[in-house]
Amino acid sequence: MKQEPMAPITEDEIAQYLSNTPDFFERHASLLAAVQLTSPHGQRAVSLQERQAVLLREKIRALELKAADLIRHGTENVSIADKMQRWTRELLRTREARDLPSVSAQQIASQFLVPQVAIKVWGVSPEHANEPFAQGASDDVVAFASSLTRPYCGTNPGLEAAQWLDDPDAAASIALIPLRAGAGPQAFGLLVLASGDAQRFAFDMGTDFLERMGELASAALSRLRP
Repeated sequence: MKQEPMAPITEDEIAQYLSNTPDFFERHASLLAAVQLTSPHGQRAVSLQERQAVLLREKIRALELKAADLIRHGTENVSIADKMQRWTRELLRTREARDLPSVSAQQIASQFLVPQVAIKVWGVSPEHANEPFAQGASDDVVAFASSLTRPYCGTNPGLEAAQWLDDPDAAASIALIPLRAGAGPQAFGLLVLASGDAQRFAFDMGTDFLERMGELASAALSRLRP
């Protein structure tokens, strides 16, 4: 009877055998030295040990770059936290409620190097109704601020709130941060940040930090409300 030819051994079967037989290369140590692989940096052949060394160096290099990024981000976060603390400290030191908008704007400009900052608040107590920060917000701006679920970032397409800035024409990018007394949708003010750098407040930037800034400003400026 004619014997059927055996099916060739597949690569998966070889890999499974080697995986299940960890002492194979101990019994055939010379085989490791004889294995030649293609170098990842060219077409020349290298030994298995050299190939592993190259891959290990690349992995170490990638880990070093990742560690450097983590250190850089950590340093930046510490710097931001320090600036937030200094801003908060100045707000807490402000005794007169009517001074809070100007103190807040000045500290944002100096601590975070924002070229232009403006703040408007509405629905304030009667004693603050004639202050500059309580003037100039139209019904459209009030409605727009309340419609914002997160800060608006992007170019300045002639926004009315941009006219509160000292130099609206120099605002290549702008951030509008609604001020709210609580979790409700109604805003009681708007914080405007502007820069001559079109990428400073890009439309696709993350807004987590701006939201925290808005929460802090809202808490301080709520003293102006009845």
